[in-house]
Amino acid sequence: MIVRTLESAEKTARRIISPDGNWESTRLLLKDDAMGFSFHITTIYRGAEFQMHYQHHVEAVYCIAGEGEVETVEDGKVYPVAPGTLYNLNKNDKHILRAFEELKLACVFNPPLNGTEVHNAEGAYELDAETISE
Repeated sequence: MIVRTLESAEKTARRIISPDGNWESTRLLLKDDAMGFSFHITTIYRGAEFQMHYQHHVEAVYCIAGEGEVETVEDGKVYPVAPGTLYNLNKNDKHILRAFEELKLACVFNPPLNGTEVHNAEGAYELDAETISE
């Protein structure tokens, strides 16, 4: 059994802060936990807007707190994001995320992240990032 608290994980290398300062993510489950997915609590800071395109991963995102929107680039559709909203990037959707206020999100990635990934220039996570442990 794996038991971790968000508070304790935030004090380890599992807490990743984006180079641009738009978000931070505490990775509670990673590839080396052998669950088949990774689970993160991610904070998107108020006013952040950025494009992502997870070419190697699918992602499910559940909004815990805050308000914003997600736009699919291919068709320009905009979806509000608020507490209780679940959106799924099941087709490697290129998307733009906007935080009108600080967003707190629970995110699941498949395949799982290793731990140290941050978005590359295309807004994707690479598959070969370094693995971290507690």
